[in-house]
Amino acid sequence: MAKDLNKIRQIKCSYFCMEYALDSSLKTYAGGLGILAGDYLKGAVRDGLPVTAVGIKWKQGYGEQFIGGDLRPYDAYKQNDYTGKLEDTGKEVEVTIRKRRVKVKIWRYIADGVNNLYLLDTDVDGNAGDDRWICGQLYGWFAEERLAQEIVLGVGGIRALEALGIETDVYHFNEGHAVFAGLELLSKRLKINPGLSFDEAVAEIKRKIVFTTHTPVKEGNESHSLDAMQYIGADCGFNRTQLKSLGGNPFNMTVAALRLSRKTNGVAKLHGETANKMWDKVDGRSEIIGITNAVYAPVWTDEAMAELAKGAELSGNEAVKKREALYERHMQNKRELIDFVEKRAGVKLREDVMLIGFSRRAAPYKRSNLIFRDERFIKNLFKNNKIQIIFSGKSHPLDDNGKNIVYDITKMTELYPNNVVFLENYDMEIGAALTRGCDIWLNNPVRPLEASGTSGMKAAMNGVINVSVLDGWWPELCIDGVNGWQFGDGVEFKSWQKSDIHDYRELKKVLVEKVIPTYYNNQDGWRVIMANSINGAKEKFEVARMLCEYYELLYND
Repeated sequence: MAKDLNKIRQIKCSYFCMEYALDSSLKTYAGGLGILAGDYLKGAVRDGLPVTAVGIKWKQGYGEQFIGGDLRPYDAYKQNDYTGKLEDTGKEVEVTIRKRRVKVKIWRYIADGVNNLYLLDTDVDGNAGDDRWICGQLYGWFAEERLAQEIVLGVGGIRALEALGIETDVYHFNEGHAVFAGLELLSKRLKINPGLSFDEAVAEIKRKIVFTTHTPVKEGNESHSLDAMQYIGADCGFNRTQLKSLGGNPFNMTVAALRLSRKTNGVAKLHGETANKMWDKVDGRSEIIGITNAVYAPVWTDEAMAELAKGAELSGNEAVKKREALYERHMQNKRELIDFVEKRAGVKLREDVMLIGFSRRAAPYKRSNLIFRDERFIKNLFKNNKIQIIFSGKSHPLDDNGKNIVYDITKMTELYPNNVVFLENYDMEIGAALTRGCDIWLNNPVRPLEASGTSGMKAAMNGVINVSVLDGWWPELCIDGVNGWQFGDGVEFKSWQKSDIHDYRELKKVLVEKVIPTYYNNQDGWRVIMANSINGAKEKFEVARMLCEYYELLYND
């Protein structure tokens, strides 16, 4: 792998993303997109790759989310503290928003294993009061503010790279939020060579743009009215016909990115297939391939578990001793998680009862409450102390449906206070604790709507056994009963109701017939599965592999 990286490491990539997860205390990320971006940057620095990243210096960022006395979630915001993490580049650029010139200051992030990230900031003296808050909240407020933020990221990002003198061979847009960077490049190309037609200029700039798409639901891909774009200044000087030719009307950010890029990747092999089907009617779009997400192991995994797992899956007395040591290390992680939960939630879980973890963004297709579908079934498992469950996750601040999903879970903590825990205000720290200390990692999305799912990778690398629908990344690792368990057999339904009925039946079956009996009655067999999980995942889903594939399959034209 290192040899492959060395061959192509000269390609200079500029990476654009709305969010980055770098430090749990900084709310500069909302979820999986930011986790991926942060791990990508840390891996690029570690592996010595010429990657420069552009993002936004969020004043408050993504909201914190707590559970009130009525068990319902509520949001709170506080200022991010960047003390000791930023270096002033001394550079500013300008963008135009609502026909006003807005100053954008450029900071360099120099902490948490990252030195290749530049953050853009409109909280600058000389900007109008409203403009100073453009970079206030990540995914907060409404369409106009989102467009303004995306102008800062895209248009401001291209101008920032120029101001810093950073050369770029390929521009990588991680999700459609960055597509205005493509419009800025297009505008600059036409100014440099006014003899080009619009279509010729598009053909030229797309040679240097690649795109990662994440959302496997068409309705979840961001779009804006052309009126709003022209009012706010996101049209970048192009007329409605030209804008429509790229993104349609309304202007779909993903469609525009597909048409402005030379190649696109989905974030798992299955997601690549799903994305090709979803966007098959978009004419002039780029080829979509599958490059599966990965994680930066030094942040997320217990190195001792990886070391102890080597050869622990084999037969013989030496392997049995390794498995015993592996399991004892896991139990140490489990005890640490139990202590962590007691401090956070005031609930003391039992280390001798199988512990299931589930942490996801609160979205309907992720089906957080699927396991509670049959009250008699779950009540019996709890009564006999067969399982205990830790949930965590946030809903979008403006998503009432997502907040109701969280409320469904928190109600269960009152019904079953000794068996169900909800950890509020989900962040990197909680994610790391859960994916190291649980026994089981449960994942039950509606297939094929889980684009990737990196939390399961972290769990697998830590010997936390995946029990999951065959969606996202899991089909690429799963050998049923060998390194984890699947349920549902990869069957897809047009009706969510049918999917719920089928998948819940299969979930109950795998828990009762395979998972629970193995955990309590075949401890050595359980440890073999743990070892297989770690050994199968630790290299295949480490970010070095993903970076190598990005360079070979995406950046290398």
